[in-house]
Amino acid sequence: MYSVPVAGLCPQGSYGIQDSLRSGFTSVKNELLPSHPLELSEKNFVLNQDKMNFSTLRNIQGLHAPLKLQMEYRAARQIQRLPFLQSSNLALDTLRGSDDTIGFEDILGDPAQSEMMGEPHMMVEYKLGLL
Repeated sequence: MYSVPVAGLCPQGSYGIQDSLRSGFTSVKNELLPSHPLELSEKNFVLNQDKMNFSTLRNIQGLHAPLKLQMEYRAARQIQRLPFLQSSNLALDTLRGSDDTIGFEDILGDPAQSEMMGEPHMMVEYKLGLL
């Protein structure tokens, strides 16, 4: 099944400006490059940790173990709530072993305080390609 992009539904609207209804308000801070090398390292921490764990797992158990774990990660990432609700990704946290730790993003990443909230019916139709 192929989807045809509709001019009015792309992230940059038909007039070349951002669609704030679906994607939230723009932030100049998000578009800036990291100001310190450590900031870039922190943004890629989980990715670097996964690469290191996969490498160690491959050296210890063979090629099948990291491939199986990557397949489980991919399946856990596909489990989501409705498009207008943020997912907690509990299955992915359980696979990574970080489900018993409380981090900064667990407290300040509360979906109730999210700036991105739209009309639920429109967001579901957009995700399913019905619009």
